[in-house]
Amino acid sequence: MPPSSSDTTFTSPYTHNVVGGTASARIKRVIDDVIHTPSHNRQLKLFASSIMDSVVLIDVSIGSMAEEPSRLEGKVVIQTVVNEDMLNLANTVHGGCLAYFVDCCSSTALIALDLHHSDDYVLSVSQALNVVFHSPAALGETIRMVSMSVSSGGRSAAGRTEIWNDNHKRIMASGTHIKMMPSNPKTKL
Repeated sequence: MPPSSSDTTFTSPYTHNVVGGTASARIKRVIDDVIHTPSHNRQLKLFASSIMDSVVLIDVSIGSMAEEPSRLEGKVVIQTVVNEDMLNLANTVHGGCLAYFVDCCSSTALIALDLHHSDDYVLSVSQALNVVFHSPAALGETIRMVSMSVSSGGRSAAGRTEIWNDNHKRIMASGTHIKMMPSNPKTKL
């Protein structure tokens, strides 16, 4: 039975927009908190904090996979407007910024699925990141990151992300992300 709209209604305290999608309000809140960690933890000096401050959570959904309807997938859509600290020397979005979005955004789809299955999640670490660059975006253009879980379970998980230029209706980058549970630190004797 799908959740009722009152169970899924969530407004971001960071961006004040209503977040769409089928996920519960609790899952949407956790994902919003994760992507806006720099906004509510100013004492942390995190990589690319200003970039993550500018993103808007649009949608968080949990649903059947198109390819395998008996399995669930997490899907997260995040949007932002290209600003100066995302640019390269050609005044288009830097490939490193796009790779960063693939890393962060694909992780949120995996977290959403974990929360749906177990009501909790553990931060995993990147094992592999593969990004293909398709087309540019310039200052002031709107970009949208669409991320889906691919597999989850055991010690590893995989997600994929497509980054779209909404102004020109074209894909900018696509990527896959393999994550794994971190190893326990080895004690020195």
